[in-house]
This record gives sequence, C-alpha cells and structure tokens, in this order.
Amino acid sequence: MSELERQIERYLEELVRGGASPHTVAAYAADLRQFLEFLSPPEMAPPEPGAIDRLILREWLAALYRMKLAAVTIRRKLAAVRGLFRFLLREGIVRVNVGRLVRTPKAPKTLPDVMSPEQVNTLIDGVAADKFERPFPVRDRAIFELLYGCGVRVSELAGLNLEDVDRTERWLRVRGKGKKERQVPLPGQAAGALERYLAQRPVTREERAVFLNHRERRLTDRGIRGIVKLYATLISGDPSIHPHSFRHAYATHLLADGADLRAIQELLGHARLSTTQKYTQVSLTGLMAVYDKAHPKA
Repeated sequence: MSELERQIERYLEELVRGGASPHTVAAYAADLRQFLEFLSPPEMAPPEPGAIDRLILREWLAALYRMKLAAVTIRRKLAAVRGLFRFLLREGIVRVNVGRLVRTPKAPKTLPDVMSPEQVNTLIDGVAADKFERPFPVRDRAIFELLYGCGVRVSELAGLNLEDVDRTERWLRVRGKGKKERQVPLPGQAAGALERYLAQRPVTREERAVFLNHRERRLTDRGIRGIVKLYATLISGDPSIHPHSFRHAYATHLLADGADLRAIQELLGHARLSTTQKYTQVSLTGLMAVYDKAHPKA
C-alpha cells in the first residue's frame, strides 16, 4: 500500500470517528479512490502526499472536465481532496493544503423543480387509496405525510426513533447535518397518519426506529427513496420525484402562504439563510408564471 493510499484510509477513518454521515463517507471514499487512480499510472506508484502540488491538481481537474462531469460533481470531488489535505496538514504530513490553491469551479445557479400543492395532494391521496397491493400501505402513507408535512430530509426521517416523537404536543426531534438537533412541528394530517402506522407497527425491543422494513429493522434512506420512486411512478408517472422533492414543496408552499423566511430556515435546519433564500426565487418564478398567464397586459 502506498503512503497516499494509507493516508486516505486514515482520513476516512477520521471522518467516521468525527460522526460524518455514511453517505458522506461513501461519497468521499469514491472520490478519493478516483483521485488515487489518476495519480497511479500503470506500473507506477502515486507520489508522496508532500510531493503533490498545484500543477498536479490542475491536471487532475482538467481530466475531470474532459470527462464532462457536472460542475457540482467536480466541486464535491475537490472538497474531498481539500478535506484530505486539511487532515494531512493537521497531522504534520504536508506543509500546505494544496487543495486551497486551485479555484473552485462555479456551479450554475439552478432552481429546484417544485411540485404544486395539487400535485402533492394527488400523490399523497394516491398512496392513501391503497390500490397497489403494497405490503405496508399505512407505513407508506405516513412516510409521505411526514416528508411533506414536516419538510424533513430523508436521512432525518430514516433516523427517527420512537422517543423522538412527542405525540401529545405533536413535535418531532430530528437530527440533521452535523448531528444538529431541532424540533419540527407535526401537523394534523401527518400526526394522524403516524398514529395509524404506530398502532400497526410491530413491537420489537431490539429496534427503536419509527419506520421499519419487512425484516422489522430500520428502514434505510435507500429504502425510503425506493418507496417514493415506486409510488411516484405508479401515480404520477414521474420517477424523478424523490424525497427531497417534498422538502422543496414544503418550503416553497410555506413561503407562498406568507411564512417568514427565517422561520422556514429554522424549520428546515439550514445553517445559512442564503440556502433558504433560493425558495424566494422559486416563489417569484411561480408568481411571474401566474401573472403572464392571467394578466391582460402580460
């Protein structure tokens, strides 16, 4: 094993110890493995970490551009390399974080596609109708109701434990990015769907997760994505709908109905207000579409 490969393994272990999500660790592992392969031509060992300079990184970035990768993908790969060299700098293995010496590619500013309230209601009503002979229809409806009614991330929904649900005061305690906890109100529709599911949920002492799979184990992020995609395809004919689509709809619909932007920031668990502000642009785009369609002078 080369020194660079060994240090990459140490860095990934550090991420796990630091509480990084499994998704982040897996993504960084794949990106750094690709970085290592680029630096390891056939029958040649990769350079020592201290020998990697800005020129080498620029050649690597140029190779990524030639692969026609999206700017956001290149930004993530660069973030992984910067994280590695930040770790190596802290450990005294390198003298400078060379990842900071190359420019970050600019990502195009795109607005998320947002379902209308009618589209969301049609989808959730279709789940509630239970026409597809699914094994756990009550659970599936609760998943959809919480995704839209609470605006939680799929990882937060999968991570919910029974003790995180305040059924009396109707609050959820969710753990977001960086293990930051916040409370999210549980609205009536979602609370009712969750109550119906919990009344049917298998009683198992070994598993405290709210949502269980057919093995009576915690339903994973991937499992929830699969459920959402299945129903979206069957009901709406749109397999591109995913759990985060409901989070976008939650924020946009709250804003359109007059909710304060900072309140939405708190509900979503965004660290920066600028992240939440993209929904302002989405809302304005929707208003302009209504204006262009309805105003006689448009």
